[in-house]
Amino acid sequence: MIQFINSQSGSKNVTDLCRVLNVPKSTYYHSFKKQPSYYEKENEKLTRCIKQIYYNSKGRYGAPKIHFILINEYPFTVSLKRVQRLMNHANLRSITVKKFRAMPPNQVIVSRENLLKQDFSTTDLNQKWVSDITYIHTK
Repeated sequence: MIQFINSQSGSKNVTDLCRVLNVPKSTYYHSFKKQPSYYEKENEKLTRCIKQIYYNSKGRYGAPKIHFILINEYPFTVSLKRVQRLMNHANLRSITVKKFRAMPPNQVIVSRENLLKQDFSTTDLNQKWVSDITYIHTK
């Protein structure tokens, strides 16, 4: 509303615009001298500290860890919900990587014939080769 009154104030009377829009004239003039409240200033300080902790942790810390650090190392008394809200406003999200969980394959496993039949003895070099590939991540 205030922006609309500002845009039209050059061609129309401010008093008439305020009356039509049902906005007190004092509110319109008070908007020019508006200063941030104590709560807004405190949120700015908190957001700066949250960003510092977040970037020092390389984006790994979420709201619970940042909340713990704020309480123990900084002079803030703040709730977890407030930290979560400020992190959302600053678009800060912790990096989460899901743990690998082996899942059964969707395809039918084709069994192969056991050619060695647990006989690993040889008479010459390079007759039988055996290896273990369980360390290779397949999915």
